[in-house]
Amino acid sequence: MAYLYIGLGTNLGNKVENLNNAIQLITKKIGTVCSLSSYYNTSPWGFSSQNNFLNAAACIETTQTPHTILQLTQNIEQELGRTSKSKNKIYHDRPIDIDLLIYDQVIIQTPDLQLPHPLMHLRHFVMEPLVEIAPTLMHPVLQKTILQLFWECCKHN
Repeated sequence: MAYLYIGLGTNLGNKVENLNNAIQLITKKIGTVCSLSSYYNTSPWGFSSQNNFLNAAACIETTQTPHTILQLTQNIEQELGRTSKSKNKIYHDRPIDIDLLIYDQVIIQTPDLQLPHPLMHLRHFVMEPLVEIAPTLMHPVLQKTILQLFWECCKHN
């Protein structure tokens, strides 16, 4: 059994419903949701849009491997209406986005999957919900707690 931390975001359609539907599908296909943060209203990051985001973080207990989970989350995104992933750091509006943040203390660096998520500690919209549910979780690469990284992120944003 492993603990997976994910970030969720949506800025199109019924945002609360989008997050709730994603959590239901994650529970059905990936594992048990151990904790779920509050939903946070945030501004778009990395692109301009009139649509604010609703973001959350969750901890899932799972027996699935990281690469399997990546495929399953991409399938869930498509099922909920996402037609394309962001490429080359070109971001756009989307009904749902599911990012794998941390999977136990596993470090993966492949072209299709990087764990822990390489930008998570720089994104306030990721760190704020994550610190709510996992303040003492240790980042496997940076060797700091999520709370420490959250405060560092706040200083720079």
